[in-house]
Amino acid sequence: MELQAPSPWQAIDFISDLHLQASEMKTLVAWQRYLQHTTADAVFMLGDLFEVWVGDDTVAVHDSFEQLCVRTLRAASQRMDIFILHGNRDFLMGHALMQATGVTLIPDPTVLSFAGRRWLLTHGDALCLADTAYLAFRAQVRSESWQSAFLAKPLAERQTLARQMREQSEARKQSTHEYADVDTEAALQWLQKFNAATMIHGHTHRPNHHALDVEHSRWVLSDWALDHVPTRADVLRLDLAHPQPYRLDPLTLLPTKPD
Repeated sequence: MELQAPSPWQAIDFISDLHLQASEMKTLVAWQRYLQHTTADAVFMLGDLFEVWVGDDTVAVHDSFEQLCVRTLRAASQRMDIFILHGNRDFLMGHALMQATGVTLIPDPTVLSFAGRRWLLTHGDALCLADTAYLAFRAQVRSESWQSAFLAKPLAERQTLARQMREQSEARKQSTHEYADVDTEAALQWLQKFNAATMIHGHTHRPNHHALDVEHSRWVLSDWALDHVPTRADVLRLDLAHPQPYRLDPLTLLPTKPD
């Protein structure tokens, strides 16, 4: 998909990997305040907004955490454009959620044209080629047949299965000394395929700016974790006044140290 930024847009924000969940309310509050005060014309949420999403019917549960998140997104989408793509935790977000919030779901990857440049947006998980076990799991759960069978189960059963999958994932992380990163050659191939110089992604929780060669680079978004020490969170901003992206503290919306 290619998305041309409308001419009125002056500034765009990118965030990812908030892993919103009821047990981490400081992160939720920081996200709510950020959406209330950002001066961006558009916000792109590049995957894993939620720690888990077991189906859009969760928003019908009265006074649920999901309902609170829906209200937050709906209020924000009335004052700015909001786009979201699937992460490895919330790939079951669907049309009903988008309708309820006014948010636009975009495919992974998407090319954004803004300020005379093409930016390749992705969650990043599909490019972590060294993590072969995860990629096999990803192929399974992204299939239409798996998703149809999973969504046909009762909500309580889906929640239990999701909790078990998260526990298995955390156990696997604890047993692995080094997490897979985005493969440089694969990132370059994507950038060349989509005729873009710069990739913006999340997933790895390793905020940085990597030069891939003399023409191509990738910007890695931070995860958000305001309920833990040390706290982590940032926003990557593009605007017409600066030739390169720069980072903002979501709590103050002031620039942070350069990469």
